[in-house]
Amino acid sequence: MPDASCYRYRPVRSIDWFRAMIAGEAEQPPVAKLIGFELTQVEPGRAVFELDAGPQHASPLGTVHGGVICDLVDGAMGCAHASLLEEGETFTTLELKINFMKPVWRGHLVAEGKVIKSGRTIGLVEGRVTDESGSLVAYATSTCMTLRDDAARGR
Repeated sequence: MPDASCYRYRPVRSIDWFRAMIAGEAEQPPVAKLIGFELTQVEPGRAVFELDAGPQHASPLGTVHGGVICDLVDGAMGCAHASLLEEGETFTTLELKINFMKPVWRGHLVAEGKVIKSGRTIGLVEGRVTDESGSLVAYATSTCMTLRDDAARGR
């Protein structure tokens, strides 16, 4: 596993780092490897993560655990917000809300995060998780806070 310090503050724009991940020139984050999802698309204000959900993602009831779905969409929303940040800026999530619309036992899931409002400090992002048929599995929103200067160091 790569040293987690490589995922902290980088002297490049986040979107450039994300594009390097998609191109295979940079490692996906450790949490993506742990859970099994991957960043597959990024553009300013939008990011997509994908997951092939299987038995390793099951809750005690046999469905894909809600926390796994939440991690998937949180990654998409966070990268969507971060894709708009400048070099030396980072962010933290202030609030996350998710609505689960239907159970999933296994299959290909796609999470798309889109920035709704990007202010100087606070951003609002929405996320949608769909299954192979395009049916909505979960809908989420996130409030993100951009960090700069001293607040961004070491993150």
